[in-house]
Amino acid sequence: MKLIINFYTFTSIYMENKISIITGASSGIGKALAYELAQRGSNVVLVARRKELIDKISEDINSKYQVKVLAIKADISIEEDCKMFIEKTMNKFGKIDILINNAGISQRAMFADLHLDVIKKVMDVNYWGTVYSTKYALPYILKTKGSIVAVTSISGMQPLPARTGYCASKYAVHGFMDSLRIEHLKTGVHVMIAAPAYVSSEIREHALLSDGSEQGDSPRNEKGMLSAEIVAKRIVKGITKKRRTMLIGNRGIIAIGLARFTPKFMDRLTYYTIKKEENSPY
Repeated sequence: MKLIINFYTFTSIYMENKISIITGASSGIGKALAYELAQRGSNVVLVARRKELIDKISEDINSKYQVKVLAIKADISIEEDCKMFIEKTMNKFGKIDILINNAGISQRAMFADLHLDVIKKVMDVNYWGTVYSTKYALPYILKTKGSIVAVTSISGMQPLPARTGYCASKYAVHGFMDSLRIEHLKTGVHVMIAAPAYVSSEIREHALLSDGSEQGDSPRNEKGMLSAEIVAKRIVKGITKKRRTMLIGNRGIIAIGLARFTPKFMDRLTYYTIKKEENSPY
């Protein structure tokens, strides 16, 4: 118990007066990260397309914690929007300590049926959004020797059928972040990948089908999934401890282990798991 209290105190001290940017902050992991960082003393910049939602979150955080909050409407798939929210952050706070690339969209359809513009949209948000945001934040994070984080997925390490575009985008983010980490091995910049297993959030509701329409109700039972709040706590812990890669959730860790040592078995297990989903694409 004492160790838990001490670590909570340490993270609070570490985060005090930091400037943390969170993309995709209107719901799910991004929203949970905003609260987790704020209660530890970090000022937060909330970036999302749904301004009305981040405005509400901003007001709530202001009422609960003694931190500053800036809510910015932006579409991270647009390069100029990414440049804009970085500039607004600098104009407001004068520095950036932490960038958390969290915004993302999912996709669920067999590749044979999938319109190519859907894959492009997924790549634009998940991959290019991370690249654009990091590019414009990097000069300032170099000055603070801060952290660049990408919230990805176990699907960026172990693929899923009917998620070709989504998995490709997450694999691309992993490659980008791993290369960036080595580039900055001696600069003091911390680069971390956070890869959770299934998280109960809106992402599956907004997953894109073959024609680009949204899926709606999740095809999976979300009761046994990770909560956004637990994932947020793990990510913040990873930042304070300067972790390299974080696999979050036992199911994901087991899946990665099985894939490494028994890849053919894991392929078949994944196939039959997805086949059993409600309204399975198979």
